[in-house]
Amino acid sequence: MRDSELDTQIAGDHYKKMGDYQPWQVLHKWMTPEELKGHMKGTVIGYLSREADKGGLTDIEKAHHTLGIYLELTKSKMVKL
Repeated sequence: MRDSELDTQIAGDHYKKMGDYQPWQVLHKWMTPEELKGHMKGTVIGYLSREADKGGLTDIEKAHHTLGIYLELTKSKMVKL
């Protein structure tokens, strides 16, 4: 079992090679919560819209992983209903 979504990468290792800070972590620090949410939603939409023509199941896994990263980065700031 992994400790963090950031410990996993779907299809490749290009983000893992970047060292201590992955792009998601930098975006989380630099963007407002609304900007980050929009960026992550756009990324997920991109993966889902191309899956039939490009990555298939891998793109669906990437969309799922992106949502997991978003939730992990923001869950401490989310309002509980």
